[in-house]
Amino acid sequence: MSDTQAPEVLKDARGRLEKIYEKLDVSDDARQRLAHPQRLIEVAIPVRMDDGSLQVFQGWRVQYDLTRGPGKGGIRFHPDVSAAEVTALSFWMAIKCAVVDLPYGGAKGGVCVDPKKLSRMELERLSRGYIRAIYDVIGPDLDIPAPDVNTNATIMGWMADEYSNISRRQEPAVITGKPLGLGGSEGRVAATGDGALEVLRIWTERQKKSPKELTVAIQGFGNAGYYFACAAQSLGFKIVALSDSQGAVYSEKGLDVHAIWRHKNKTRKLKGILYSESSVDEEKDVDHISNKELLALDVDVLALAALENQITEDNAEQVQAGLLLEIANGPVTSQADKILADKKIPVLPDVLVNTGGVIVSYFEWIQNSTGDYWSAERVSERMKAVIAKESETCFDLADDEQVDLRTAAYMQGLKRITKAMDDRGTQGYFNGDS
Repeated sequence: MSDTQAPEVLKDARGRLEKIYEKLDVSDDARQRLAHPQRLIEVAIPVRMDDGSLQVFQGWRVQYDLTRGPGKGGIRFHPDVSAAEVTALSFWMAIKCAVVDLPYGGAKGGVCVDPKKLSRMELERLSRGYIRAIYDVIGPDLDIPAPDVNTNATIMGWMADEYSNISRRQEPAVITGKPLGLGGSEGRVAATGDGALEVLRIWTERQKKSPKELTVAIQGFGNAGYYFACAAQSLGFKIVALSDSQGAVYSEKGLDVHAIWRHKNKTRKLKGILYSESSVDEEKDVDHISNKELLALDVDVLALAALENQITEDNAEQVQAGLLLEIANGPVTSQADKILADKKIPVLPDVLVNTGGVIVSYFEWIQNSTGDYWSAERVSERMKAVIAKESETCFDLADDEQVDLRTAAYMQGLKRITKAMDDRGTQGYFNGDS
């Protein structure tokens, strides 16, 4: 797929590379290899519905680059999933794994479906059907899927079980993010949110700021947003706004994350509940606002934990936050980046911020491969150690090169990827120039 044919999300992902290539003096060989995914598989998944009818769902698995190891990346179920989106996400996964120096390449999967319209049995049939369709291109040493938007541990368990049924042997390392009883890792569910907080903690520490001084608004109150909010609140950050797909709640006094989460799971509605050490005061002094209004709040930290392309050239001027934290993949477009830079609003980029999930997935893969399972404390400690080391490296690089944080993170990841490519030989090497 050429850039002229690719939809905006893919062109935006690739468009960030050119200025970084110049800074790193990347070989033409590496540039050509990174211009195209290594493999793009499109599949049709027939599913027998509960009423006896047959529906065929479109799905994809993209392995963007496997230079540094087997592919790694989640599977999302969403009605807007496309080949271009999955390709862009697999590209970001390649960068992300290299940023934190994991021995993985980048991959991603998706099925065009609204899972909320399926029964649990239909969802299981679809999940197993997807694995049957891509069985030949995944495996513990080839490509290891994981959960993403609208998929969870249960779905990963079905997928791992289906793979084992086909291969006729136990292969727990083929999928990560599984339930604990099926070989999942302690700490995996909270890893993305906890990892994002660790990046934010290191950043605020370097800025000589205290969490208790800072207000946070969070767009997206799914798994990653919830665990980030809980961890941030326990560290002293004041959570003043939360949103889901239906709307947002705001209170300058601070919200009770746990109480709101419990109510949302019970009623599927976001209800504003104030944070108090002694009592829960429901709906008093809470404003119901739109997602658009949440993105324009005057807060210290705006955490983006929903989907890609949330801050664009159309709304970047309205952003008033002191810092953007990208927990979701690609929530800020490259055009918006330029506007935010002019406004001197730093962005902690997704390819560093949301690596907690893939780091703990890596740990799960190791545990599945060795049979040596770790405690939640050991998993968390090791995950935070990786993030701390790579975050400090990224922040130092940004200071040394006088570049923004996203550029520094991409430089960090691309340097590792292109070195692995060039170590296999370049045009210069084969011409005897080096």
